Amino acid sequence: IIVVDQSGSMVDSVIHSAITASIFFGIPSLKPHLILFDTAIVDVTEYCTDPVETLMKVQLGGGTHIGQALQYAQSLIHNPRKAIVILITDFYEGGSPARLLSLTHQLVESGTLLLGLAALDEKANPQYDRHLAQQMVNLGASIAAMTPGELAVWVAEKVKT
Repeated sequence: IIVVDQSGSMVDSVIHSAITASIFFGIPSLKPHLILFDTAIVDVTEYCTDPVETLMKVQLGGGTHIGQALQYAQSLIHNPRKAIVILITDFYEGGSPARLLSLTHQLVESGTLLLGLAALDEKANPQYDRHLAQQMVNLGASIAAMTPGELAVWVAEKVKT
């Protein structure tokens, strides 16, 4: 389940987010869902054939409720031990951080692999709330800031563990 932050603070990371989402969406052995969010949630799975095109056309641009988006993603999971949630965000939570951390704990405890990919600016510099990301790591999520070129090796390591 690919969950992409489309809030106003993600404007500089839209290309990075689009390319990263397309990598996961294009893996034939996966049954991906593509979820976009700011303070609202938009599931574009059934309308999406090209995530890059979709993400470049659809810009929500409001605030950020990561916890709400993770709760929606959690509702789509049928077999937690076979599920992967890829969260692409800057981790600047506009909603309740306690809710986000509770959902992180629930997902990890259920056996779901929660991978957080931090936003990068137009020069590929990480731009994210390191404190909140670290709190999620402390609960068992895997968080990284990297270019799409580094992504395959990192994901392969996380899926093996």
